[in-house]
Amino acid sequence: MVLRQTKCFLANFASAKSPPHELPRMSQLFRVCRVDEVPAGTAYSYQVNNAMVAIFHIEGQYYAINDACPHAGASLSAGYLDGCVVSCPLHAWRFDVRDGTWVDNPCIATDAYPVTIQDGDVFIEFPEPPQD
Repeated sequence: MVLRQTKCFLANFASAKSPPHELPRMSQLFRVCRVDEVPAGTAYSYQVNNAMVAIFHIEGQYYAINDACPHAGASLSAGYLDGCVVSCPLHAWRFDVRDGTWVDNPCIATDAYPVTIQDGDVFIEFPEPPQD
């Protein structure tokens, strides 16, 4: 389960230490599926580089987020989709599929991946695993 902290700061915590800076990880383009495998208004999960990724097709656009809900690991692709918001089927946590933001607390998000369509194929930009 991966949570990503977005830029959300509270004035009362001005004295808090900022997180350590990390060098950006390189990413690779992975072919995930054909566009016709994900009909409009649906989502499917696919294994990409040892991780499960949910691909959503909404109004002609494709979006990709981590398929595991950060709360309890349920498949987000199996959740209820309302516009660009998917609700986790287990405990109804809601995420914006465009950027992975948790709708009820925008300071928290799950990973979202840039999507590219090429020749009828869906590709995502997926980070390489960290080097040990």
